[in-house]
Amino acid sequence: MGDRPDDLRALLDSVTGQDGDRVEVVVVGNGTPVTGVPEGVRTVELPENLGIPGGRNAGIEAFGPAGSGVDALLFLDDDGRLPDPGTAELVRRAFADDPELGILSFRIADPDTGRTQRRHVPRLRASDPMRSSRVTTFLGGASAVRTRVISEVGPLPGEFFYAHEETDLAWRALDAGWMIDYRSDLVLFHPTTAPSRHAVYHRMVARNRVWLARRNLPAPLVPLYLGVWTVLTLVRRPPASALRAWLGGFREGWRSPCGPRRPMKWRTVWRLTRLGRPPVI
Repeated sequence: MGDRPDDLRALLDSVTGQDGDRVEVVVVGNGTPVTGVPEGVRTVELPENLGIPGGRNAGIEAFGPAGSGVDALLFLDDDGRLPDPGTAELVRRAFADDPELGILSFRIADPDTGRTQRRHVPRLRASDPMRSSRVTTFLGGASAVRTRVISEVGPLPGEFFYAHEETDLAWRALDAGWMIDYRSDLVLFHPTTAPSRHAVYHRMVARNRVWLARRNLPAPLVPLYLGVWTVLTLVRRPPASALRAWLGGFREGWRSPCGPRRPMKWRTVWRLTRLGRPPVI
């Protein structure tokens, strides 16, 4: 968005300083000009803000159709930083060693405290962020995706704009036979934040949750999944304004087009269950 130039420069320095082969970098200006980037960094300037998945999709295409000019893509938030210059080599090795591995989710840690927020561990049993494991989703702003995944299952759902776009891609990847790993040794430094700082948070979380289910789940699981999340939302007792926004987004999710429906196979439902997160929560 162009409003964190110092953070962006620190991120780019941490990427260009990685060991091994040079990491090609593209910075996407999501409805804003891109200025002050180092020489050799490519830029894409979008005429309007397409949201998080739309911006990342534009970055993918900068490497060729479906990112075909490279083997894997790193997605990194512009206020993050890679503290370890060996991160890129770990990513290369992970994909080389495991042909079924399609997506890597990094551990996000606060640069001052080293703490990882529970919401940044993409599994239900999130109490130990130092434990690496197979998972069923990933962290969009701290991840690596094999480009074959994009070519096989398609890009992030641009219409989501913000929230749950990673899970949509993750479910499609898992349905195609790929696996996802959370790796605690792949670290992105990122300041501790609350997602509710975004004004659209509650509406889009609810709308996109409905879209996620409508697009990807077998019909019997759609009401079950959404019913569980409705109960969880009410149990958390959000403020009245947040609940109104959430209910408005929930209605919008049913009334508005969600994109193509491609329900996952029942064997994928079982795979998600065996990985510790059945698609009802």
